[in-house]
Amino acid sequence: MKRPENLTGKQRRQLKGLAHGLKPLVQISGKGITETVLSAIDQALTDHELIKVKLSEGCPVPRKEAGPLLADPTDAHHIGLIGRVIILYRRHPDAPVVPLHS
Repeated sequence: MKRPENLTGKQRRQLKGLAHGLKPLVQISGKGITETVLSAIDQALTDHELIKVKLSEGCPVPRKEAGPLLADPTDAHHIGLIGRVIILYRRHPDAPVVPLHS
């Protein structure tokens, strides 16, 4: 699956706003980014399109580097980082749920 075109600044702000009320669906622990974590993120993106991922205190991956490391293998967009929480978005190819402004 290929990542769609780039998102505009307006769309990124919209997605950050929509993510505000969401709870993290995946947590990354002391083992870091594993295949199991990537698989869980991939499934969560398929189910929800817009998700939050929480980095635990013991996570060996620096928080500022974690977003792109999670987005690239899952073909998602790294929307933002708030503290230790990463926001990821991947549009569903058949039945998109999150409406994006153009």
